Amino acid sequence: MHDVSTNNARQIIKGRSVVEDQWQVLRAPELPEGVKAEAEDIAALPVPAGKVIVPVAVWNAQREALLARAANGEIGVWFASDERPEPLKDDLAKFAVVAVDFPKFTDGRGYSIAYNLRTRLGWSGELRAIGDVLRDQLFSMQRVGFDAYAVRADRDIHDALKGLSDFSETYQASVDQKVPLFRRHTRNVGVNSGDAGFGI
Repeated sequence: MHDVSTNNARQIIKGRSVVEDQWQVLRAPELPEGVKAEAEDIAALPVPAGKVIVPVAVWNAQREALLARAANGEIGVWFASDERPEPLKDDLAKFAVVAVDFPKFTDGRGYSIAYNLRTRLGWSGELRAIGDVLRDQLFSMQRVGFDAYAVRADRDIHDALKGLSDFSETYQASVDQKVPLFRRHTRNVGVNSGDAGFGI
């Protein structure tokens, strides 16, 4: 199994702009429904020339061979939704980009991975959402630290961009807003008739 599936010459959302994507995403070839690629097959995937975001298994298996390319800013890594980023903590600084794969729109594990990369592991570089990425997810994705989005190919990327500004205010604290709404706004509400809960 040495076929390489990459996506290049397409657009992504970076920050709040649509830009040309300079990166290829290395994936195992498509397999029949319900069949998973073997870990050793993924690890042995050849890494093409240019800027490539490789699966964690490829980085782990080919690390020594890829170090020079990583130092030149040509290698990024992507996490599957069932992988934890902590084992790569010491290598994160070597990558030009880190991506998290969303295999299905309904799979929310990537949000936790992104949050942990930003808050616990200190990743400050480009954090890209790949896979089944749709407009409805973008606002929540930016809240947990994503700043680049490879929108699914069958969707209008310019329409998806609008998803980043679907809401004008947030209630909870997160990566993008450290203070919850109730701490950001002063309410001039006094106590009435000794009721300490008045105005809540």
